Amino acid sequence: MDGNGRWATSRGWPRLVGHRRGAERVREIVRACPDLGIRWLTIYAFSTENWKRSTEEVLGLMAIFARYIEREADRLSVEGVRLRFIGDRTRLDPKLQKMMAGIEARTAHGGRLNLTVAINYGGRDEIARTMRAIARDVAAGLLAPEAVDEALISARLDTGDLPDPDLVIRTSGETRTSNFLPWQAAYAEYEFTPTLWPDFSAQDLALIMGAYGNRERRFGGVAGE
Repeated sequence: MDGNGRWATSRGWPRLVGHRRGAERVREIVRACPDLGIRWLTIYAFSTENWKRSTEEVLGLMAIFARYIEREADRLSVEGVRLRFIGDRTRLDPKLQKMMAGIEARTAHGGRLNLTVAINYGGRDEIARTMRAIARDVAAGLLAPEAVDEALISARLDTGDLPDPDLVIRTSGETRTSNFLPWQAAYAEYEFTPTLWPDFSAQDLALIMGAYGNRERRFGGVAGE
């Protein structure tokens, strides 16, 4: 969900105004997903690299995030949305961690849409954390080295109970993946759009989904086989 800061600064506003508008845009996109046949949605809210930003912006982002999930939790639950979080929570404020766990529990029954929010998430960090945990089990004799295969690693990742993504969309015109689900998205289709996230509408998503439906996915095979 890239482009919040640029959207605000192009209008002469503080960057946090763009982040607040971006949070409002999330609400629209989440509501549109079920009607578009989307049952799994993962949004990248805060990366492990985002700590490099100014203290003011980081604190503002965390405040916006906390306010959003607290305000939206009941509505998401009523609308059948299950909310989960991936990423390293240990660096987050304990009060925020408690709030996140509570919301996961409150929305656990939802089946209309599975919404995953990546916060303090980095793909390389996730893989490193997972491999350290596997190494500890091997060292303790709980796991044979021969048992470490792709399936086991996938199951141990933060997304162990989620399907791999079929489509990854990045807004704002940037054409890089920025450490987002590198293991899981090995065979995902990518869409890079110049639209800044605060301007990205349900109609934009519908157009991208329509184009995605016409793509041929071969997963390394040959067309027609």
